[in-house]
Amino acid sequence: MSTTSGAVWRELSPLERWYWIADQISPLNVVGRVRLHGPVSRASLRTALDGLQARHPLLRAAVEADPTGRRPRFVAVDDRPVPLDHRTLGSPEAVADGWRRVVDEELVNGRIDPRAGPLATAVVLSGPGPDGEVHDLILSLLHVVADGTTLVSLLRQWAELAVGGTVEPRTALPPAEEMFPPEHRGAAGRVRAKAKADRDEGDLERLRPRRVDADRPVPFEERRTRFLHRSLEGPVLDRLARACRARGVTVHGVLAAAMVRALAVDAGADEGAWYSIGSPVDFRGDLEPAVGPDDVGSYVATIPTLVEHRAARPLWETAREISADLKARKARGEQFSMINGIGAAGPRNLAESLPFVRHLDEKGPINFCLSNIGRFPFPDTIGPLRASGAQFIASLSVVGAFVATVNSTHHQLAWNFTYAQGIVRDDRAKRLADSCVELVLALVPAGD
Repeated sequence: MSTTSGAVWRELSPLERWYWIADQISPLNVVGRVRLHGPVSRASLRTALDGLQARHPLLRAAVEADPTGRRPRFVAVDDRPVPLDHRTLGSPEAVADGWRRVVDEELVNGRIDPRAGPLATAVVLSGPGPDGEVHDLILSLLHVVADGTTLVSLLRQWAELAVGGTVEPRTALPPAEEMFPPEHRGAAGRVRAKAKADRDEGDLERLRPRRVDADRPVPFEERRTRFLHRSLEGPVLDRLARACRARGVTVHGVLAAAMVRALAVDAGADEGAWYSIGSPVDFRGDLEPAVGPDDVGSYVATIPTLVEHRAARPLWETAREISADLKARKARGEQFSMINGIGAAGPRNLAESLPFVRHLDEKGPINFCLSNIGRFPFPDTIGPLRASGAQFIASLSVVGAFVATVNSTHHQLAWNFTYAQGIVRDDRAKRLADSCVELVLALVPAGD
């Protein structure tokens, strides 16, 4: 393979190492999908994927550890193209739901071998749509090297290359921790991380927040992620955004409030019960130097927000509190403190990880999250092709029970739910997802 950007050779950061360990227990992937409308050849998509890989060092990497399973490091594998499974579907009905089946049945639980590399795989589903041929481009990357922003950006770049466009090569970047603001590095960062841990411990002791209760226990190595797709279409999304601006809250706050309410009501929680919901925060722009959305990597950290359940309380009030709390936590740099905490307490290899994983699973403050990258710029047309439905999905491994990923792109808010099957029954997961959407729709009736 001819490459246009340098190779990456470095040790994994503590956060990357934790994701690498979690993936060895049960898959921890991030999946992205976009639909292209119009003619594009198989050869063009394969060549474009090769070009995309050539432009990103982390798409040409594997992970290699020492003989004890410690000190994992990225190593270059320039001779191994990203696998591409290009399938042709025979009917509009198969095309309509095909991508959801592939994500649910294959990719969120699909093993990507980090030792062999590359740390990505791809599927294209081509077939007839209502107005001509369509192609669903689907990418799956290990969370070690990707987050939601990475996936949606890579899909755009892949499509641009497929129609003859250009994509700037990216350079190999240092670990995110080395680019933290000075007050979050070294001894100063450790002090802030300790202060955050103490605050969190105090909150947990005082409020004893509830988590997603397990319907039944599932051994770590048997954890399997399932996927449910929901969405808010353009007119509803526009009304929601206007209502949020008028009330001084964020869309994220509303969605998080709906998730807590749905979970609490479904569980029959007592009035005044507290829940902890995690919000993975993108910190690319806070690094020094800032990292752009087109750079491959995992640049999110989960911040908890504690929410009191009051069934009769207007959801707008809960959303306002969540919005304000998350803003304050980000201003304190808790996203960096969380990562520094993982560096101090996280396991060094798979063999030593069980106590850490068991603690997170049984006593950790967060087992449900809302990862929202907001309005993400993705052109409606790319060359002669129309694009629609760009979105991302996260598998759970051992780090969650019920999670939602959100982005607003192509006049739609994609609200994708994943859950740990068995820990959350299939019928319960569908009920929770539907309840979340219904709660939000009730806030923005037609004509609001």
